[in-house]
Amino acid sequence: MPVEDPNELDAVDRAIRINEMKEEAQRLAGGEMLSWESEQMPPEWAEAFWRRVLEYENAPLTSHFEQLISAGVDLPAPETMTDAELTAKLWEMIERLADFRVFVSQTDHLSDRELDTHLWAESLHEPVADLPLDESSSCCLDILGGCSEEDLQTRLKYYADEEERRDWLLHFPEDEMPPHEDPPFDRDRHLPRSEY
Repeated sequence: MPVEDPNELDAVDRAIRINEMKEEAQRLAGGEMLSWESEQMPPEWAEAFWRRVLEYENAPLTSHFEQLISAGVDLPAPETMTDAELTAKLWEMIERLADFRVFVSQTDHLSDRELDTHLWAESLHEPVADLPLDESSSCCLDILGGCSEEDLQTRLKYYADEEERRDWLLHFPEDEMPPHEDPPFDRDRHLPRSEY
């Protein structure tokens, strides 16, 4: 039987591949996966997305600390450095992370020493998939991303604008709103950012 439209077969093949990738992602998630896709998403985007999901799920784990060490960045313990050494090391670390497409954010409430200590002891040791990030992707190390009560209060105090503060109280009227304060440090506007 002759094929009327070869593009139709390509579309069917793509739909099959996407369905197989979704089934594999569901299996890798132990059956606990929730997903939604817009019907307006072009099929080639959906295929690329699900391929990336599987690459991520099957990748070995590393940490940004290990990646920095492998790239030749010396990471001494914060308490072993003078303030000047620590500030220089912190910016070296931030710049090198940006080279890896990893960007640090929401840091103005911390001194250089507090930020370096946090990164060195916590954020840089979080497990991450060992995948290269390209110019259209990035990873954000949001210092307040833990969503603890302390993180939320810090965000509301230093970073939330009036609209966000009003919205928060509208949804959580029982919460106490901390008075707004300008952050004590001015670093975030100088941090490398993803252009994507």
